[in-house]
Parts: sequence; structure tokens; C-alpha cells
Amino acid sequence: MKKTLFTCLFSLSVLASYAINPAEGTPASTNIPEAVYPCVDANSRATFKLHAPEAKDVKVDICGKKYDMSKDAEGNWMATTDPLVKGFHYYFLLVDGVQVNDPASETFFGCGRQASGIEIPEDAQTAAYYTFNKDVAHGQVRECKYYSATEGGERRCFVYTPAEYEKNPDAKYPVLYLQHGMGEDERGWHTQGMMANILDNQIAEGKCVPMVVVMDYGNCGYIFGSRPGETRDQFGATFTQVMLNDLIPYIENTFRVKTDRDNRAMAGLSWGGHETLEITMHNLDKFAHIGSFSGALFFLADGLENAYNGVFNDAPGFNSKVKTLFFGMGSEEGFGSDKISDALTKAGINHKYYESEGTHHEWLTWRRCLNQFLPLIFK
Repeated sequence: MKKTLFTCLFSLSVLASYAINPAEGTPASTNIPEAVYPCVDANSRATFKLHAPEAKDVKVDICGKKYDMSKDAEGNWMATTDPLVKGFHYYFLLVDGVQVNDPASETFFGCGRQASGIEIPEDAQTAAYYTFNKDVAHGQVRECKYYSATEGGERRCFVYTPAEYEKNPDAKYPVLYLQHGMGEDERGWHTQGMMANILDNQIAEGKCVPMVVVMDYGNCGYIFGSRPGETRDQFGATFTQVMLNDLIPYIENTFRVKTDRDNRAMAGLSWGGHETLEITMHNLDKFAHIGSFSGALFFLADGLENAYNGVFNDAPGFNSKVKTLFFGMGSEEGFGSDKISDALTKAGINHKYYESEGTHHEWLTWRRCLNQFLPLIFK
């Protein structure tokens, strides 16, 4: 008991070193309670602080750059970054060469592990679409467990229901299956992606229809190459049967959702975009709305005419089935969605293309993509 109490008191004394009003900016919204560092200044520079008196070398690794931290007489290490791209970023501390999480940051599942994260804020007006608004009605995000006969075990998904779901017990809703990317999991869209705020705000403004949103694990929460012998085609591919045979039946038996293809959509970011097209293009009898956000898409390599068993060869037939086909990416990431859009245009395939100005392969890109995608579906 004494050891536990001592440990707690020691932790509080270390945390107290963070709780000094910094001149470097405002505490990040992603900090743990009462932690002042990391903080972000008006020029989007982040200042980090770590109490590690025994350490010999400490760095902060963020946005592809490692910054050396300087140590003061009390054993506090600090560093200020260059201006960072606005939005959410994973980061790590390197303490004597060991990659660790920042004890002052909340952790988020990304990069195939629990990671520190920091939000570099946009101005309030720009960020309004994904910011909590006290003046609108708010839906619920539920953590659900279900049994997968495909895998022979328990699985978890998160399900968003709109604010009116409880008030209209006879109403049924369209459903969007929304997938995370490589190295992330079913929590990503709710935490890093701010999807509930985006849905709440759009529904309140009449920009999108009320809908149920399902976020499940895409079986790609590790970094490709971690599993020996796994091919690119095998990576995450087991999710297809889970979704078709287990997840969709579970949702349709548990929630009041419409079950026809016109009221079923799927979208995903990065590898989730790849999974989205793999599932939907081979099952157009089940999906009428499709979205890829910075999708890891490779189907142009063998020619558009050979993609997904030639699904794009009959443009009139495809266009009559698929009500929404959306591709989006950040202007700075070069993920190829623009080339895919050009090829589809030449082939006569109806679709929408969106480019997020100034963003990379990151959550701000995907928040913006979701914000553009939602008004298109179920109309």
C-alpha cells in the first residue's frame, strides 16, 4: 500500500512540473487532464516537455522530423518544433534511443501501436464542421460486441446512432460502414476522426440525412510486413467475409436500419479505402454508395478495363447501379486518386473527386473527405 501511495505521489510531483502556465502557447486539446505541455503557439509550433533527470538524450519525433530536446537544471527536457501542419498528428519521444509515449498526452491507436497524439488547431470557423457544438442535438456512439462465426470469436465495433434515433422508435435509417486505415483500429474514426461531431453538425444543418454509422476493425491494425509471408493481397483481406457474413447481419438484426442496397454505403481511409473497393466492387448487389479517402488503390496498374473483373467496362450499367462513387485525398500526399479520377472520367464513370488543400496523408484530410462525402449519399 505504501509503495502504491508513493508511486502515485511521485507521479503527481512529476505532473506538477507540467502545470506551469507556459509562454510557448496554449495546452493541446489532446493532453491528459491538467497537463500544460505539449502546447501550441499561434504559429502552429508545438513545445514539448518531459521530466527525465536521468536521461542522457531525448528527442521528439513528429511529422517526419526528430527534434533534439534540451535539459534544464531540474531535469526537464524541452523542445519547440517548426510550424506543423494543422490537424491531428501521432508523435513519440525518444529517450536514450527508446521510443516511448509522452506521459502528458492521451494515447491513440495508430502506427500499429498506442501512440501519443497532438491536435494542431485550425481557426474556429474552419474547424466548426468537426467541433462539438452545444447548440445542436447529439447522437450516440456505442461500443458493441458481437460473435463472428467466420473467425470463431468475439469482435468489437462502434456504432453511431443519430440524435433522433431514440425519439423515433418506428423509424429505420440508412447505414454507412466506415473503415480505418493500416495500423489503426475501430476507434480511429470516433477519436481521431471526430466523425460524431461531423455527423451531428451536418444533420442539424440539413446537409446530410440522419444515418447509422458502423466502425469495425478491418483486420489491418498492424503495419504490412509485420506478419511473415503475408502478401499485399492477403493483408486485411479476411475482413471481407467478416463484414458480409457477420457484421452486416449483426447490425441489421440489432439496429433499426434499412437493408436494401440503396440505403447501404461503405467508405474508408487509406487501406480502409482499399478494403472498401475490394468489398463493394465485387458486391454491387449490396452497396450503392462508395467512398475512398486517400485509398491505397492499385487497380490502374493492370488497366482500368481489368479492374474488379471489368466492372468499369459497362459505364451505363455501372452508373445505373452506383449512386455515389467518391474519391478524395490531400493535395500534398500524391496517393494517386487524381489519376484514378481522370481514368474514370475518360471511361464515362460517374464519380466525385475532392482534393483537400494543403494536407498530407493524415486525419485532417479524412475529416474533410468525410465532410464532403456525407451530403452525397442516401439522396
